[in-house]
Amino acid sequence: MKILIVDDEALARSRLRDLIGEDHPGHELAEAANGLEALALIESGRPDLVLLDIRMPEMDGLEVARHMCRIDNAPALVFTTAYQDHALEAFEKNAVDYLVKPIRRERLGQAIHKASRLHQSQVAAHRAAAPEENRRRHLSASSHGRILLKAVDEIAYLKAEQKYVTACWPGGELLLDESLKSLETEFADRFVRIHRNTLVAIECITGLEKDPEGNSLVLVRDMPVRLPVSRRHVAALKKLLK
Repeated sequence: MKILIVDDEALARSRLRDLIGEDHPGHELAEAANGLEALALIESGRPDLVLLDIRMPEMDGLEVARHMCRIDNAPALVFTTAYQDHALEAFEKNAVDYLVKPIRRERLGQAIHKASRLHQSQVAAHRAAAPEENRRRHLSASSHGRILLKAVDEIAYLKAEQKYVTACWPGGELLLDESLKSLETEFADRFVRIHRNTLVAIECITGLEKDPEGNSLVLVRDMPVRLPVSRRHVAALKKLLK
């Protein structure tokens, strides 16, 4: 198999590489030091198995697992961590196995064997139904087999059109296959609803103005748009801005 080892600690990656090389020669191994690097290697290298640490800077392993759901024929996933408190949540992400550090040779062998028997399409289909309960740092979309990522903190507003939501920021946008309601619930501390089809990042609101008909409009920092505010949301928005 092609196995990707993901851990922010070089010694941890080296230990896994040594254990696999000693007991399971013949596998093709690759390494990533963080979640963002892992996603890039998953796209380009198409591993069969990802050994994924959970607590990492920039993007933790649980968020990596959620973005992996968008990949066709996603690799099998085994979490590796020094903390047992993530065990239940890891399996909710449909991991094949969960290994607690220091990882024992026997348990690693069992996990690799289990992953080798699991058909990739079964993994992808099963993981797609996993619950999404944790706060993400990035939103993602799939385009031509690639994962496109955008940091949530850089998004100015989210606008729903038909069954898709467009994430917009100065100079770009990303089409998301998610509901506006679920995004509102997950990022309630960052975005405020101003219309039935629009959420705006609170810190990106620079002011309110009215059009000639008396309708309220939100001004967005560094963007030329004027976003309509529905009457039912005007009072709450003014109170929030004060």
